Amino acid sequence: MANPEWKRVEAHMNRVFRSRDILLKPRAGVKDSMEVYMGPEFLGTVYIDEDEGETSYIFEMAILDIDLEG
Repeated sequence: MANPEWKRVEAHMNRVFRSRDILLKPRAGVKDSMEVYMGPEFLGTVYIDEDEGETSYIFEMAILDIDLEG
């Protein structure tokens, strides 16, 4: 992992979503973001944003209209 904070982000996401299955995986050739999985299911991407000495992590998840059916 490019940034040692990624494990802390992963732990935070597991606490927030009350899960033990969320895993952050590196993206090929990219150091400013990680892929987010819940078990084998891809959920989205977490990006690191560093601005004016502050760091934040942005979780982006797309929800397809076909996923809303049912």
